[in-house]
Amino acid sequence: MMNGKTITLTLGILAALLMNGKLSGQDASKLIVHRDLVFAEADGKPLKLDLYLPAVQGKAPLVVWIHGGGWRAGSKAKPPIRKLTEHGYALASISYRFTDTAVFPAQIHDCKAAVRWLRGEAEQFGYNADWITVAGSSAGGYLALMLGVTDEVTEFEGTLGNHREQSSSVQAVVDYFGPSDFVLRGKTQPERAYTEKSGSFALLGGIRDGQITPDIERRASPATYVTADDPPLLVFHGTDDEVVRLDQSEHIVELYTKLGLTAKLVVVESAGHGGVRFFRDPNFTTMLKFLNQHRP
Repeated sequence: MMNGKTITLTLGILAALLMNGKLSGQDASKLIVHRDLVFAEADGKPLKLDLYLPAVQGKAPLVVWIHGGGWRAGSKAKPPIRKLTEHGYALASISYRFTDTAVFPAQIHDCKAAVRWLRGEAEQFGYNADWITVAGSSAGGYLALMLGVTDEVTEFEGTLGNHREQSSSVQAVVDYFGPSDFVLRGKTQPERAYTEKSGSFALLGGIRDGQITPDIERRASPATYVTADDPPLLVFHGTDDEVVRLDQSEHIVELYTKLGLTAKLVVVESAGHGGVRFFRDPNFTTMLKFLNQHRP
């Protein structure tokens, strides 16, 4: 039979484990899920997100997930990093406009509007929006990179949503095999850069205009905007990726490193463009350690 001191000690240990994101299992995996929350309207249609809130004491730090799909497909449903909620993180999985309705920089406007909305609604939903990580894969990885390097770049803020007084800044970035430099891609992977089947060709207005220019490639590249105050970056990329070459991730990490910024590239041997390996151990643990290291 437990006495009062034992009960108090046990509850204290459980609370500490929850606060530190170390308790997984039934209790910690119970979620409050809010689906299809409208964070803005664009072109007469709502932009929505799904919000996953973990069963933790205190306010959970927030991770924003941006799905891939070549900027023309994909879904916010079933974010592959949902397991983070078992480690004390809140997760928002967001949508954005596809290239059949809007081209660069509309998708960045959408994502920044989502971050502003999430900050504006933090008190209502009970998570911590002072420290936000953005993560994404492929096209979503590109958008995550852009959010990380374009803080206070007016061109990319847009005017969407009802929380324009809020900041769209993010405090850490996790990129899974997203392109970082369209100028470089045009040189090393022209078959992916300049054909109508290419998602980036559509993103940069190539289908609309019949061509893309070096100027738009430069303006749309995360590599263009890397500065000494950018947030910590973690990048995952497969050695056998034929959709987005490994040199894209090597390049952005090199730019970060030259400025003395925190950046790490995890090269996944024999992995292609996507797949569950990126989101299972040891890669999941690497990502979790990165988040825990940089959260306040």
